[in-house]
Amino acid sequence: MLYHLYDMQHAALQPMRMMAEAAQFTFQNPFSPVSYTNMGRVVAAGAELLERTTRRFPKPAFGLDSATVNGEAVAVTERIVLGLPFCNLLHFAKPEGTPRQPRVLLVAPMSGHHATLLRGTVQALLQDHDVFITDWIDARLVPLSKGAFGLDDYIDSVKEMIRFLGDQTHVIAVCQPAVPVLAAVSLMAADGEAVQPRSMTLMGGPIDPMANPTVPVNLAMSRPLSWFEHSVITSVPFYYPGAMRRVYPGFIQLSGFMSMNLDRHVGEHLGLFRHLVRGDGESAEQHRRFYDEYLSVMDMSAEFYLETIETVFQKHALANGTMVSRGQKVEPSAIRRTALMTVEGELDDISAPGQTVAAHRLCSSLPEAMQVRHFQEGVGHYGIFNGRRWRELVMPRIRDFIRSHDA
Repeated sequence: MLYHLYDMQHAALQPMRMMAEAAQFTFQNPFSPVSYTNMGRVVAAGAELLERTTRRFPKPAFGLDSATVNGEAVAVTERIVLGLPFCNLLHFAKPEGTPRQPRVLLVAPMSGHHATLLRGTVQALLQDHDVFITDWIDARLVPLSKGAFGLDDYIDSVKEMIRFLGDQTHVIAVCQPAVPVLAAVSLMAADGEAVQPRSMTLMGGPIDPMANPTVPVNLAMSRPLSWFEHSVITSVPFYYPGAMRRVYPGFIQLSGFMSMNLDRHVGEHLGLFRHLVRGDGESAEQHRRFYDEYLSVMDMSAEFYLETIETVFQKHALANGTMVSRGQKVEPSAIRRTALMTVEGELDDISAPGQTVAAHRLCSSLPEAMQVRHFQEGVGHYGIFNGRRWRELVMPRIRDFIRSHDA
């Protein structure tokens, strides 16, 4: 019912959005004298703000069609190389003849935003790596006939993609997938599989959320699992491909994201209004690019969401040694062939310092020479995988780590 009400509200606002778009066209038209007046700019700015705050933002494109390799620009082609019910494995392929580069599997979070949130991560990695990324599919678009998708299915998907890419693969997990990635590599090691990744980099992930609890961790701990199931889980309406699938809807997730830093988001939108009135097109475009991505969200399978809340945040199962997948205990101490690097940000208010570095304690069989810890000062959660400090300070350390374990 909640999903239906949301869609009805969106439909009811359609006439208002159309009026706002018409006002934008009228008061931004270069052939209209009023567009050059202060009043015209104010009306146009207000109309754009209204249209954007009532719009649904579609999944953005990666838009990465080139990369610089050894100082020369080369073409990049986006290809789906493996299709799973809930995920497409994308390859940012370079032309034949490009010098060999370390193969990287970048595991994007299934936590509301699309994998394109890691566009900056991919762009920086492309220069020195052969990059693949998990492009998780919006759960409302997956037919019920494809089955459920829980935490074990996520772990199985990671294992299948590592096997597909081969034993020369380096895995990078950003945020939420740190736990299932560490679990997948642990299980592959315990089973003595021939294919195991050369290295594993865990960035800002809740390996041990109780090492330094944050607001999301405290929220997960403060309520029983039944509260989450009854409060945020709903069924996909019949007019979507995933009709009747139980999901944690993207629009509810987005409200949670926004509420954590509501003052900042309100300030950013007021800033957009001022930029538009002043005619500061560059600053306005920067705002649009960021929020076109940030406000584009996807539904998450209810099974995966609830199992993650229970296993990772309420039971702390990986950290305390009680995590089980498909009846098999997850033991990171089984890892002996996969080097480990952890990355944490000083100002991370989602996976705070201490949560990710706990992986080193769990991977007790790895010699110190196969372990690297990187603590980045002056960055928050998104800063460890996007932005200037990511490109200039974090990525080079990951690149060096991967190279040292690629032979």
